[in-house]
Amino acid sequence: MKSWINQSMIYHIYPLGFCGCPEYNDGVQSYRLDKVIDWIPHLKELNINAVYFGPVFESTKHGYDTKDYYKIDVRLGDNQSFKKICDVLHANGIKVILDGVFNHVGRDFWAFKDVQQNKQGSIYCGWFHNLNFGGHSPMGDPFWYEGWGGYYDLVKLNLQNPYVVEHLLGAVGLWIDEFGIDGLRLDAADCVDMNFFRQLKDFCHKKRPDFWLMGEIIHGDYTRWANGDMLDSVTNYECYKGIYSSHNDHNYFEIAHSLQRQFSQGGIYSNLCLYSFLDNHDVDRIASHLKDKNHLKNAYTIMYGMPGVPSIYYGSEWGIEARRTKNDDKPLRPELNLGKIPNANEKLNQYIGKLGKIRKSLEALQFGDFKNECIRNEQLVFSRSYNSQTVYVALNLSANNSEVGFQAKGGFSKLTDVLTGKIFDNTGYVHIPMEGYSARILVMNNGEFFIDFDEKDEIVTVDKKETPTVDEKEKVVEESVRPLTEVKKGMYRHYTGKECEVLCVCQHSESNEKLVIYLDKESGKYCAYPYEKFVALTEKNGKTVRIFDKE
Repeated sequence: MKSWINQSMIYHIYPLGFCGCPEYNDGVQSYRLDKVIDWIPHLKELNINAVYFGPVFESTKHGYDTKDYYKIDVRLGDNQSFKKICDVLHANGIKVILDGVFNHVGRDFWAFKDVQQNKQGSIYCGWFHNLNFGGHSPMGDPFWYEGWGGYYDLVKLNLQNPYVVEHLLGAVGLWIDEFGIDGLRLDAADCVDMNFFRQLKDFCHKKRPDFWLMGEIIHGDYTRWANGDMLDSVTNYECYKGIYSSHNDHNYFEIAHSLQRQFSQGGIYSNLCLYSFLDNHDVDRIASHLKDKNHLKNAYTIMYGMPGVPSIYYGSEWGIEARRTKNDDKPLRPELNLGKIPNANEKLNQYIGKLGKIRKSLEALQFGDFKNECIRNEQLVFSRSYNSQTVYVALNLSANNSEVGFQAKGGFSKLTDVLTGKIFDNTGYVHIPMEGYSARILVMNNGEFFIDFDEKDEIVTVDKKETPTVDEKEKVVEESVRPLTEVKKGMYRHYTGKECEVLCVCQHSESNEKLVIYLDKESGKYCAYPYEKFVALTEKNGKTVRIFDKE
């Protein structure tokens, strides 16, 4: 089923680190998270259209020790400032996903403080899992409680208590109504009471039918949590491990096996859009995990090409390094500022932006089925197909030049590598040359397909002093702008300003799709464009315009 998440590319930010906040909550009101607005041009260059914020609510230390679910952490801002951040992101076509930390709270959570003060007399004793007064806690309390994972600064909630559920769902309702959030990542989902997830899904989908729920799951059968009754997706740790391990061991059979198992026809997760990642706030940065940094581009190519929604952990687009160890002098959750990224790999950053543009342009990479086409230790080809579009992702992890061979669909046509613009004849069984440490994304078409990597999205700004109204954020279709009714030979102008000369309208010999053939006057390339899209409307600077208009 189509969903906005299939078309998304997510940017994961750990706010307290990203903003350089004090390690412990000092109670001083600051507005550090406002700097996210200044990052919007960078996000658009990466073709990011969703931001996942780690914990943003009031906590004692690291965000996962919540004090108040209804209040933004003072180190980051306040509810009004965060609402403005969400408004600006939404105005720029970027959805907002928050971290839902519902398994546990911090010791400074107001209900737990009441238990500490009033002991057996507290009406909140039943809010916490296995709390009893038959002994002392490791933290010196005159009662015992369950700490999540043995960490007693994290107090496990009793999610079977209806008052706890009511409190948490009330918070989520506030986040949806006040901030307009589009989804939640559920922390420690494997430890959360499953009935709570059923209640959460019912609650969220009644408010927003397209609301997205994704759980943090490391091991096990993902469908236990991601199914029609509970969550929409989970973290794909299996392929996370498979991607870096395949490169380190020069063994593409590992990731090919996982992809086949999960997403091939009849695969166990073929109906799910899992959350794909190469690193996050809990694991080593991918640039530190890979033994050979020349494999970075191929690792990202796999993630953007495979089924699922790809995500970037902030800073990794520049190849920054860090390991999850106290002895590493590079923090895993660092403060970052644009223009001051340490040892920034700009070529990798640009490459990931190109991958984002490609994925946004190819429905097969968003919705397509999956098939392995060629598997060798150091070379891999897999395909994605959707409707009449087929895309082949080819990879060579070897330092040496090589070649891949596979049976391509639609013989006697062309394959265009959208990463380089090179065109290959498709005579059925093809042999594609591959440079060392390289990838190709091959589109089956008439040889004239291209993607305009220079086209930039418009940046929408919102006055920070005033919250934009619904009318200001919504695009209103002007009655005077109508789709084209007919395409004839002659000069047309793309809404970005580029001129083209329409030569003819034709029909695809296999799919029967109606195509417009035109000459791009700037590049001199002959191009084929879907007729339905050629005559359609789009939005620019808040106005509805034709994609192509007759000169």
